[in-house]
Formats: sequence, C-alpha cells, structure tokens
Amino acid sequence: MSGDVIVIGAGPAGVRAAEALARAGIRPVVIDEGRRSGGQIYRRQPEGFTRSYETLYGTEAARALAVHRSFETLEAEGRIDYRPETLVWNVAEGQVWAAREGETAAIPYKALVVCSGATDRLAPVPGWQLAGCYSLGGSQVALKSQACAIGGAVVFMGTGPLLYLVASQYVKAGANVVAVLDTSPLLARAKALPKLAEQPDLLWQGMKLTLGLKRAGVTVLAGVTPVEIEGDPETGVSGLAIRTAGGALRHFECDAVAMGWHLRPETQIADLARASFAFDARTRQWLPETDADGRASVPGLYLAGDGARILGARSAEVTGELAALAALADMGHAVDQDRRRHLLGEKARYARFAAGLAQAFPWPHQYVADTADGTVVCRCEGVTAATLRASVSTCHAVETNRAKAFSRVGMGRCQGRYCGNASAEIVSALRGEPVECAGRLRGQAPVKPIPVATARTDT
Repeated sequence: MSGDVIVIGAGPAGVRAAEALARAGIRPVVIDEGRRSGGQIYRRQPEGFTRSYETLYGTEAARALAVHRSFETLEAEGRIDYRPETLVWNVAEGQVWAAREGETAAIPYKALVVCSGATDRLAPVPGWQLAGCYSLGGSQVALKSQACAIGGAVVFMGTGPLLYLVASQYVKAGANVVAVLDTSPLLARAKALPKLAEQPDLLWQGMKLTLGLKRAGVTVLAGVTPVEIEGDPETGVSGLAIRTAGGALRHFECDAVAMGWHLRPETQIADLARASFAFDARTRQWLPETDADGRASVPGLYLAGDGARILGARSAEVTGELAALAALADMGHAVDQDRRRHLLGEKARYARFAAGLAQAFPWPHQYVADTADGTVVCRCEGVTAATLRASVSTCHAVETNRAKAFSRVGMGRCQGRYCGNASAEIVSALRGEPVECAGRLRGQAPVKPIPVATARTDT
C-alpha cells in the first residue's frame, strides 16, 4: 500500500503520523525538506558533531530522542518510503509535486497528511532589512546546525516562548547576548496564568529561562516598543533603539538582531490543496479549518502540528497521530477509539495552554498598523509601507492580494511568509476596517523557489 498515503514533514507531527500509519500496515511516503528527521524544534546536529541531547534540547531532550529513535526504527525496518531533502512545491489534482536535486516528480495519493510546521511571525521594524537581522528560527538553525552565533553581540527582540528559549540557548553556548526585549507587557502574562497553568512544567521552564538570562547578566525588558535597528547597508547592524514600558529611550550596541513575534503556521500547502480557511481573532491570522481529528474541508486532506494550529511540539505529536487515525478511519481501517479519545483530551489541554500563550504574548498589531512610511515592509522586494499604502489610497486596493498586485508586497522569495500578516494590518488600518477584511495572501506554486531547469521524473 506504499504511495496510498503521503506524509509531508518529518517533525514531531509527521513522525507520529507515519508511525500510526505503519502500525496499521500502510507504508507511507514521507517527504521532508530536511536532511534528517526532527523538524525545526528537534533539528539534528550535522554528522560529526558530538553535542549531547541535553545540550541541544535541554528539558525536551528525552522527547527529541524518542522522536528521532521512532523514525530511525521505521526507516531501518523499511516501513516508510522516506524522501529527505525534498521540497513539496505544489499539490494539485490528487498529486503532490516534489523536487529534489533538479528533478521533480508527481506522486499520486489517496490521503495526504500535511505536517508542514511553522515559521517566525515577523513585524517590520525600521532597519530590519540590514545585514545582521535574523529571525529567531534562523538564529536557532545557525546554532544547532552550524554551531555558530549570528553575531558577536546579539539582541533578541519580539515576544513569545521562542524568544527566551533561543536567547537562553545562545547564553548556554557562550555567545554574547546583550539584551532580550519583549514587546508584551508583564500584565498580559499575569492575566494569562490560569490558562498557562494547564502545562505547569512548561510554565516553570519559561520562568527558569527568564531567571537564567537575568542571572547571566542579560538585560531583560518587557513592554518595550521598537524604535529603530541602526546601521548602514555597507556594514550592517550597529545598534538598536527602543522605548521602555515607561517611555524612556534606550540604546543597545550590537552587531546582530534576532526577531520573532511568536509563530505562524506554514499553510501554503494546505492552501494549494484547496483547504478552507477561517479567521482566528485571537491570533489575528487566517488558519485552515479542520475538525477535532485534523480532517480539512477537502476529502483526503489531513492537517497536523503547528502547520494547522500553533499548539507546540508536544501537541504536534498528538495531532500527528490523530490525523493519521482519521485518515485510517476514512480508508476503512479499524481505529482504537479509546486511544483517539485520550489524544483528543491531550489536544484540548494543549489548546488551552496555547490560548494562554496567545494572551500572554500578543502580536503587536497596533505597532505594525502604525508602521512609518519609510519602513520596508517586504524585505524580498524592498517595498516600503508608503508604497503599500499608495496601493490602497491611490490604486484603490481593498484587500491584500490586490495590494500585492500593485505594490509587489509578497511577490518575493518568501511568498509573503514574513510580510503577509503585517501587510494585512497596514491595509486594514488605512481602510478603517477589521484586519480580517484585508483577507490573506493566497498561496501560489511553487511555494518555494525551484530551479527553472527542473526536470520531471517518474514517482
């Protein structure tokens, strides 16, 4: 039954989905961009590196090891058709289009389990186009995969648990972390405590990370407002200016800035597969619609992990298995209902915790809506907020896709991953409408660049 089911992604959700399918006697095709399984959260170090699991993954070392070992067993036993370093760039007419080493193949499927993960949610800050500005995820990749820091003096800015995690990993690695600057006010975290208490160990881990940073001599501030990333095009970043919660202007000298405002699901593949989307007011973004088990609006399409909802790595394991069980049930396989109910209960707990995170670390939508005209919004195309606003005020764009056509926002390499949310905030604010009225940038194939000379092969 190889090829009947395709799993996209080999992070925690994809691994548990593949495992559940293999237990039922199905040999799924598992397609992943990475060289090895683990995804971003459990990204493996390169061959030849000898850092321990505890060093790489901290308190999640046991979970990372379990995910890695499970996948290695599936691969060694030949129970999956694993295709690493392969990019899924389109989904159409019951086929997945995947490219590797200059060749592309169209792979048919009966069921498609998408575990595409998430990426950083970024806000435009004056100067963020300078060399030396990275996403939090990019900063973490540098540390995990290349064992190097992004700079000699690094400032971390944004909000969310990943901000503190990556900063702590840099401190642990011996890097010079100048400051951790959080745009979320402390009061928001206090109000979110009842929801965060759903996962007391994770709550305690977050508190320990913050305390550890302060003990290491790192400046940690909450409720800040970014002013400017300073520097020039020739030499890159030289400093960062912010306003504190009390309104004072503060400056930090640095040669690198790592930024991220929580995460956003990678939904392009689900979009190309024609899944329906709904606006999530809590996180102010459009998300694919699924039922509790992970079924999307399109028959045969199942979504799991942070690619569907940002619920964290632990929840990704749960939702990956749930999505696989849903696919099995729809294909006529018997499913352990007690196991399914247990997984649904676990997912509900993680969802309540995620709601607390969204409340504690909100997206700074008003700051983004007020982006100065001279600030670059789309780094790929160099489009400023003034150009984007002109697409509305002069060209009468009423939503982001029309604004994209006039301004080129979202037409670059990242296809709106980094500027889409911000563009919607700016367009909707100028029009005086709720952000959902600005719509969302629709996915286009290829979801990431592929060589023009890519040739087609058999599956």
